[in-house]
Amino acid sequence: MAGYLDHYGAGEERREKRIKRLVLTAVAVVVAAGVLFFIFKNYRQERQVKRFFGLLAHRDYQAAYALWGCTAPNPCRDYQFTAFMQDWGPQSEHADPQAFHIAKTRSCGSGVIVTVASNKDSNKNQEDKLWVQRDDLTIGFSPLPGCPAGQ
Repeated sequence: MAGYLDHYGAGEERREKRIKRLVLTAVAVVVAAGVLFFIFKNYRQERQVKRFFGLLAHRDYQAAYALWGCTAPNPCRDYQFTAFMQDWGPQSEHADPQAFHIAKTRSCGSGVIVTVASNKDSNKNQEDKLWVQRDDLTIGFSPLPGCPAGQ
């Protein structure tokens, strides 16, 4: 025969277990969100650089030039298409865009510095630092070798 006080405190134990599960779930969600944010923080900028190298691989130089915010009707004043072709065309040191890969990215103020490395010559590791503007995803050469501390 069960006594009147046999189940006394059972509701309190269930409530404590529920609270523990809720707290652990919240901590797991916060940690997962932090990891995902860290991994995908510069995803759009990396994707834009990959798109740029894809256009170079398909020899669509006008479209690649447009990713720099420059077009044939409105060329960039300080970066004409002829200079672009010297830097990125078939006769340049970037003639094989498939040899390049994104080595690292670093957020810096209003943009992202994307370090692109070449794996075509093991003796000479070529790296280029590209700047991708966060708001409109235009590409350019990085004005800084790295981001100043605190940004």
